[in-house]
Amino acid sequence: MEKKLSEMKYGEKGTVKRIEGKLRAQIAGMGIREGQEVEMTTKQPIKGPLTITMGRANTSLGIGLAEQIIVEVEG
Repeated sequence: MEKKLSEMKYGEKGTVKRIEGKLRAQIAGMGIREGQEVEMTTKQPIKGPLTITMGRANTSLGIGLAEQIIVEVEG
């Protein structure tokens, strides 16, 4: 099932399927790319930032960026 990265729940895992618009270049330095496996590590309430884990690396994203990343969620 596809969903926005911002919609993932704590502990949920998935694979980045699509990155919307011009965001690819902006987040490439963070290691986020299509085909990358991610896990939601923390998610702050009320439109706060979230943290994802990719392999052994963690990165934090604002909700606006996370809404433009489409993930295929396991299960």
